[in-house]
Amino acid sequence: MDPHVLDPLARLREAAAAREAAGLRRRLSARRPGPGLLDLASNDYLGLCGDPRLANGAITAALAWGTGSGGSRLVTGSTELHATLERELAEFTGAPAALVFSSGYLANLAAVATLAAALSGPSRGSGAPYGAGPPRVLIVSDAANHASLIDACRLSRARIEVTPHADVAAVERALARRAEPAALVVSDTVFSVTGDAAPVAALHAVARAHRALLVLDEAHAFGVLGPGGRGAACAAGIAAEPDVIRTLTLSKSLAGQGGAVLGAAEVIGTLIDIGRTFIFDTGLAPPCAGAAIAGLGVLRDDPGLGPRARANARRLASMAADLGLTVSAPDAAVVRVTLGDPHAALEAQRACAASGVRVGCFRPPSVPGGQSCLRLTGRANLTDADFGAAYRALTAVRDLDVLPV
Repeated sequence: MDPHVLDPLARLREAAAAREAAGLRRRLSARRPGPGLLDLASNDYLGLCGDPRLANGAITAALAWGTGSGGSRLVTGSTELHATLERELAEFTGAPAALVFSSGYLANLAAVATLAAALSGPSRGSGAPYGAGPPRVLIVSDAANHASLIDACRLSRARIEVTPHADVAAVERALARRAEPAALVVSDTVFSVTGDAAPVAALHAVARAHRALLVLDEAHAFGVLGPGGRGAACAAGIAAEPDVIRTLTLSKSLAGQGGAVLGAAEVIGTLIDIGRTFIFDTGLAPPCAGAAIAGLGVLRDDPGLGPRARANARRLASMAADLGLTVSAPDAAVVRVTLGDPHAALEAQRACAASGVRVGCFRPPSVPGGQSCLRLTGRANLTDADFGAAYRALTAVRDLDVLPV
């Protein structure tokens, strides 16, 4: 055997052992139905997971259309439910049009990579494939963007410039000195771990001044920010602008599954024509579409859900700060308690579980080195008893010996 040839499984075992030593192994933990730990880890910001109205929406759709869509949206996977959901999403968020995907991750891949490919397409009559030749598109991406946006940028084959977190001046400099004829500015509107909101209005002004498209991921803002939970772009008054493209998930505030891209008719048409994650993926299952339509109805009927989620997040953050923990000031529903070391974060998560509370534990590569943290979410339906349990759990975290001095 050539000594330079690796034993692949042995190499995987060695890498796993190294991750174990660094506190970076990940393990699945199966939840069971019924009462259990208080859940402060999920993205169920409005507390709608398990809501009978959404369950009935899913059941009705399953009985009418079956449990699966049966194919891609362009073959057999589009139903009247999908068209209804797209129309209602566009109307609710003030967007010109919407297109539904089977996940928010795929929606982000489509919005960024497909638009970059279309904008860098061949000269008329050249016969060259999309994306051939040197990059003709610049993508300016926030350093704290979600992994799905990062992957979308990498797949785009565009030139990528990563700017410091929420630094509008850096975005403007990148756009001003670009040589490429087209550009995208890409940002979360609420960042999934830090919980802070992007300067959306300022980003739009800079993007428009330099004739760039602005792509905003509203996954953690939809349902929580803006009038009636319509998102950060609505709050900034730019939702209907033709140079703004938004993505969102149906799996967070709407407590289901799926994603969507919101944008101008030209954008949606491009995604249908050449978007690989749309063309080649099985369509969203009808029960998921039915649940999402029902969830939108709940959100329309109770516009106070988002403000309650934000208020509860602020209450959790205040509680952690009073205990002397290093905590973020939440702009939406996400609260970050920074511990630094991944082993300390794991110990803190276990201490919370022993106190009856489930919290998220984020370690590299989900966060930069030295920034391991607990992530808590201020759901809209938390009770005073829940806050009592959260206080006891955070007190247990404060009292750990592994915390930095």
